[in-house]
Amino acid sequence: MGSEARPGAVPLPRGAGGHGRILLVFIDGLGLGPADPAVNALVAARLPALRALLGGAPPVLESAGASAAGATLIGLDATLGMAGLPQSGTGQAALLTGEDAPALFGRHFGPWVPVALRPLVHQLSLLARARAAGARVAFANAYPEELLALAAEPLARGDLARLPGPLRAGPPLAALGAGALTRHTRELERGEAVSSELVHDACRQRLKRTGLPVVTPEQAGRNLAAIAGAHDLTLYAHYTTDAAGHHRELALAIVAVERVDAFLAGVLEALPADVLLVVASDHGNLEDCRAGHTRNPALFLAAGPGHTKFARGLTSLTDVAPRVLEWLAAP
Repeated sequence: MGSEARPGAVPLPRGAGGHGRILLVFIDGLGLGPADPAVNALVAARLPALRALLGGAPPVLESAGASAAGATLIGLDATLGMAGLPQSGTGQAALLTGEDAPALFGRHFGPWVPVALRPLVHQLSLLARARAAGARVAFANAYPEELLALAAEPLARGDLARLPGPLRAGPPLAALGAGALTRHTRELERGEAVSSELVHDACRQRLKRTGLPVVTPEQAGRNLAAIAGAHDLTLYAHYTTDAAGHHRELALAIVAVERVDAFLAGVLEALPADVLLVVASDHGNLEDCRAGHTRNPALFLAAGPGHTKFARGLTSLTDVAPRVLEWLAAP
């Protein structure tokens, strides 16, 4: 993968003092909520991996700001001073670029990145900026070849308004802009990509990819760790948590978050020691089965080398991308 600069991209600040490599796992719709097992799946579920990182504590609002031996947990302001409920489109844009997307657009918007903000995410995401500075970047999600074929003509015209639906989300849009949306069925077959749902059930059933191997969430995590081991910055995005939160059923939410915990266990088992794991969300939802989207802080967790330093001073979605770029910068 090349490292040429793209139009509009602002290179990483050279000489800023890089610290190491990063695996950024984006989990849609996961906030820090009340420590109430009757409404919060993050309390009611069995989460051995997350609790081990946090010294046995659940990832809830009361634990925010805690730094255990393994990780630091904080809540990120997803409202950004805007009225209404935070949404995925503007939340993901803010997280991936460091820009105040709700203010730029005038309100919270979702589920897709609004058309007016798509050039921002496409050109100025942390993936595009890291690549422009010479970093080895990867987007670990696999997307179907036929979806990319549908996107070819709009992309050739620079028409980001007409992208197929799934590519309007923040992570694949950022990957397109960085030339990193390159993993498809073949990579998924070889364990060199990860499905957005972690396991391959939907790909095998809805997309008729019956030749795909059956994988567990733990194996998906190990596959992601291997990808991160070959890059300076790796992004992976998971959306099932937000979908489960919209059902407002605690049992479904528990299944979704336990799958994520098993996946993170696989990541942590195989992740190289010099790679920092960063888990971040765009808004609250799953943490309160009564509500749908919430104004709770979005979950942010850093685990691995320098996790305390990385998390220090982060307060909102817009702080993450600048910190990632600073962390990667090398003299």
